[in-house]
Amino acid sequence: MVHVILPQHLRTLARVNGEVTLEVKSPVTQRAVLDALEARYPMLRGTVRDHVSHKRRAFVRFFACEQDLSHESPDTPLPDAVVTGSEPFLIVGAMAGG
Repeated sequence: MVHVILPQHLRTLARVNGEVTLEVKSPVTQRAVLDALEARYPMLRGTVRDHVSHKRRAFVRFFACEQDLSHESPDTPLPDAVVTGSEPFLIVGAMAGG
């Protein structure tokens, strides 16, 4: 089971409190986690990644095991700690301003 932590606005949209636990088929990759997340919570489709290209939205970042995975290939396997459920996969809304 993979634990996913969503930013507050996505938790509100999905009507969940705290982290989300997903069963993800192997290999566990960013793409597999996001596919499972969108399948379970269809209201999140298009919020984390584009509907058509499936690319990460510009102001969304992915973290796991204290590493920024945002620019990794979506098909790169996630760290073992995420796969085993001992560490969460974090989806973070980036901030910008001026």
